[in-house]
Amino acid sequence: MLSQVKKDLDQIVNEWLELDYLNDGDLFVVGCSTSEVAGKQIGTSGSEEIAEVIFEALLPLKREKNVHVVFQCCEHLNRALVLEKSVQEKLQIDPVSVIPIPTAGGSMASYAFKYLQNAVVIEEVQAHAGLDIGDTMIGMHLKKVAVPLRLKQKKIGNAHVTAARTRPKLIGGARAQYK
Repeated sequence: MLSQVKKDLDQIVNEWLELDYLNDGDLFVVGCSTSEVAGKQIGTSGSEEIAEVIFEALLPLKREKNVHVVFQCCEHLNRALVLEKSVQEKLQIDPVSVIPIPTAGGSMASYAFKYLQNAVVIEEVQAHAGLDIGDTMIGMHLKKVAVPLRLKQKKIGNAHVTAARTRPKLIGGARAQYK
């Protein structure tokens, strides 16, 4: 099972890197139900072993594109986010006082909190792109104009995957011009 999860996510990460939508310093929000990845109902069978595979497979986004991966907590922490303190400080976002655990925050956020460098939790962010693994509803953490991406790989393990990037708003009218 874990090898399939890694294979699925490696394909998705490679596709993201090939699409060239990610830029240096972008925020990339990840919502993940490890329960759904395992084929169970969201919130019922969290797995830090699955979280570890996913966390490690996302590292090329940081290494190759200098993208900051931000991990969304579950509904029990109001979908707060785990990220590195250096990113939180750069964005000048106030942290909140909570430590995600598998049963309040979710296994993915709990794992990220333990293994990100100097992790903190914030309430919200406006990310440039994201990956929703298991229908965790990341839309609230994306910039205003989200554009769905139709990835070739549609699942990670048993979980449905949705990807999105964002773009600036197109404003103006009939005489406006865009790239």
